[in-house]
Parts: sequence; structure tokens; C-alpha cells
Amino acid sequence: MRERVDRLAWSEIAAQLDARGCARAGPLLTAPECARLVSLYADDAAFRKRIEMERHRFGRGDYAYFADPLPELVSALRQALYPRLAPIANAWMERLRRPERYPARLDAYLERCHRAGQSKPTPLLLHYEKSGFNCLHRDLYGALAFPLQAMVMLCEPGLDFAGGEFLVVENRARQQSIGTALSPRRGELVVFAVNERPVPSKSGFARASLRHGVSTVESGQRYTLGIIFHDAA
Repeated sequence: MRERVDRLAWSEIAAQLDARGCARAGPLLTAPECARLVSLYADDAAFRKRIEMERHRFGRGDYAYFADPLPELVSALRQALYPRLAPIANAWMERLRRPERYPARLDAYLERCHRAGQSKPTPLLLHYEKSGFNCLHRDLYGALAFPLQAMVMLCEPGLDFAGGEFLVVENRARQQSIGTALSPRRGELVVFAVNERPVPSKSGFARASLRHGVSTVESGQRYTLGIIFHDAA
């Protein structure tokens, strides 16, 4: 997994993140790997918590947070992605004149989360059927939050489902909102901002806030893997 991640076009990914707060990073998981992750969704023992979105007014669908220990594929992906994202996160904090800096290794960052009382794993699987959607939101679970997160599409748009675009909406001070809709292919990685990012301004850089969600699924079933790097309280 580390070799696969390292082969991605990271300079282009960083440029996309700087330009719009999200990036299509290209194919990463194989079709059999995607199918294996989808098959886990029926196994309650693999998860620590399940959420029905409609019950909480989050949207219409459901998702489940993996329990420790994470599945090998999920853990390997999380471990491989973090060192590539930490330098981007640190550059963003510097531009925003924020004091936070992130260590080079995921284990070191998770130790920081655990000392702050955030010790519950946050990688998750999300599931939508026809008429399902996810309201715009941010995945924040405590005082500590790594600035970037990732998702991998586990189904094929146009074959397994229709609709269900991945949405990112950015808000800047005294400006209209900017929306981006992405339709990643099965196995494709998308990286995006968790909460905020720097945008150029007359005085250097200003803060833009972001939320993400999923548009209405018109037919079929849509599964995705979410990779969040901070743990939850």
C-alpha cells in the first residue's frame, strides 16, 4: 500500500487541494479490494458503532465506524496516506498563522489524540440506497482535528448506482459559496479539507471554511470508505 500511495501524483494532488480544497487522486484500490470492504458492512463485529442518518437528521443512509483493530487494508491505507498529507497540513497551518504542527508519522499523531482523550477509531464505511443523501457537514470529534481526510469510492458510478455525487462547499468571507461535485470511479481516492483551508488574500492568506456531503442517489447502492486521521473522544 505504501508503494501504491507513493506512486500517486502528489504535486498535482497538493495543487488541487490548494486550488479548491479537494483533489481526485486517481485509482488506488482494486475491484476485489473494494468488494472485500463492502462485504464487511454486514459484519457487526467489525464495527464499534452504527449510525442511521435520518434518525439524527444527517441525511438518508447509514454508516459504521470500524472497531480496533482496524481491518488490515484500512489500517495500511491510513498509515500510508498520513505521511504524504502531513506536509500539506503543516504548510496550511503556517499560511493561516496557526500554531498546530503535525508529526511525520501517524502513530505519533494518534498518541497526541489519545493523550487528549480522543481514542476511538474514526475510519468508516458509508452506505446509501435510492433517495439516500448526506447533508453538508464536517467530521470533527474533539479538540484535535487533522486538516485533511480521504475517501475511496467502493462502487462503480453508472453501474452500481446513479447520482450520489461527492460534494464540497467552500465559504469565504463576504463572498458567495463555491461548490464542487465529484464522481470518482470505483477504487479512486479523493482527498479533501476537513474544516478549513488557506486561500490567497490581499494580506497573504485568509481562512475559508468547508463542508462536504453527498447528493441524492437516484438508483442502486453506493458504498464508500472514509479515512479520518484524528480519533474521536
